[in-house]
Amino acid sequence: MTVVIRDATPGDEAGWRKLWDQYLDFYEVVLAPEVTAATWARLMDMGSPVKARLAFDGGRMVGFAIHLHHPSTWVIGEDCYLEDLFLAPEARGKKIGKRLLNDLIKIAKVNGWQRLYWHTDEENAVARRLYDRFVKSDGHVRYRMTL
Repeated sequence: MTVVIRDATPGDEAGWRKLWDQYLDFYEVVLAPEVTAATWARLMDMGSPVKARLAFDGGRMVGFAIHLHHPSTWVIGEDCYLEDLFLAPEARGKKIGKRLLNDLIKIAKVNGWQRLYWHTDEENAVARRLYDRFVKSDGHVRYRMTL
């Protein structure tokens, strides 16, 4: 297995959109096309803190980790939020998710970010097994209000 993880580039849009659609299907979510277009635009905007790392297995895009960094009131410096992590079904069980997380940890350390955090659906046992290998849940419950 030759796995390469790198930043998303403009030429990756079609492959990313395919994975993004699978991600939305997994969570049974429908987003307006303009939301997906805006997300891609943010990922390509050098001034945006929202970035994507892409995983390729044998040259084929099989996963992504979308993250952003932001100031925190709990530490001096910034935190990194892993907003979306997804692997194509055929890439699961190959430790690519672990590689994406380790890659993001390395980026966070290089940038001096203080903490890395994420959320997942409590019923997503596969993802939680991966995440529990890194750190146990801190017991926080997320609340999200649509405005």
